[in-house]
Amino acid sequence: MSQLSVLERLEILADAAKYDASCASSGTAKRDSRDGKGLGSTAGMGICHAYAPDGRCISLLKLLLTNHCIFDCHYCVNRKSSNVRRARFTPREVVDLTLSFYRRNYIEGLFLSSGIVRTASHTMEQLIEVARSLREDHDFRGYIHLKTIPEAEAELVERAGRWADRVSINVELPTEQGLARLAPDKKTRQIEGAMGTVRDAIVAGKDASARYRSAPRFAPAGQSTQMVVGADGTNDTQIVERASTLYRGFGLRRVYYSAFSPIPSSSAVLPLKRPPLLREHRLYQSDWLIRFYGFSTSDVRRAAGPEGMLPLDIDPKLAWALESREVFPVDLNRAPREMLLRVPGLGTKAVDAILAARRHRTLRLEDVARLTVSVRKLRPFVTTTDWRPVTLLDRADLRAQLAPKPKQLELFA
Repeated sequence: MSQLSVLERLEILADAAKYDASCASSGTAKRDSRDGKGLGSTAGMGICHAYAPDGRCISLLKLLLTNHCIFDCHYCVNRKSSNVRRARFTPREVVDLTLSFYRRNYIEGLFLSSGIVRTASHTMEQLIEVARSLREDHDFRGYIHLKTIPEAEAELVERAGRWADRVSINVELPTEQGLARLAPDKKTRQIEGAMGTVRDAIVAGKDASARYRSAPRFAPAGQSTQMVVGADGTNDTQIVERASTLYRGFGLRRVYYSAFSPIPSSSAVLPLKRPPLLREHRLYQSDWLIRFYGFSTSDVRRAAGPEGMLPLDIDPKLAWALESREVFPVDLNRAPREMLLRVPGLGTKAVDAILAARRHRTLRLEDVARLTVSVRKLRPFVTTTDWRPVTLLDRADLRAQLAPKPKQLELFA
């Protein structure tokens, strides 16, 4: 048993979990127990925000079962050769912490991952025991997200989905070569095999639920994964193409991108500096374009240019439009929805509003201005009854004119 107190171990293992982006962290300062009253704090790394299947934003206790690990992945702060403070919880302690935080209204669920101790299957059994105990022994109905271990036995990976709302298996790096170089203990075939096991179990669970009302649920929030960005030389188009392959092949709900960040006791094979945070943001934008805007990986490749890197000064939708000026301007009164979605400055809500409005009247530019945040970006790419861009599309400095001034990141300006 560790000589560290529960709170000391919580500090270590919650901080160690911050590198997992598949449960997006967001700090808050609503409650704090450092005055000696109560247990836990929403001010530290232990609380993160995630989204339930119905779209609600919920607070989760986010931590590792242990940061001990028998693997030596170069990019991981918890790798075997890393010089960090080690700590470990028992499944019972994680259950008690979760219930304690929940009863104090700090959290609505749990995100649990772990380093690998003894064997992958042994560690997976420990993770599953936490979820099983919460569900069966305590009738816990909050949200549970388990990070599963692809090297564990397939039956264990499948069992995780019986207790968890969402399961995730990290592919870690976009290419097999990158994985072999930076995570030699991991194998692409094992990772994809585990993802396939979860995919098949989700499909079977949905089929059973459609047939039998009493059928047990299986990971109703689906599965997700994470890729580290910037730890190797993989370019953005390779990352986007890999993500698209994963979405198609395994029915993922989400691919998360985590910009590589230099870590203590860093390996000599890693870059000395982290990539720009904007690169991670552009990948999320491209992911969004493919999932919700009808773009393809070839469209993203065109936006990225010959080097395969998305521009940092403008978003990928605008970059694609500037490289595809031959398809513009778009008539906002006649164009189909799929073409309207390609106009820079128009999001899905604005497009739906335009389609609804033009059923009743012919749109003028001022009408469109009321339906969007700003018409500055879309003016060169559209026509209305009273507006035509004339020579705007031909301007060599159009990119400079439309590039936003530095400000807080937005999904699409």
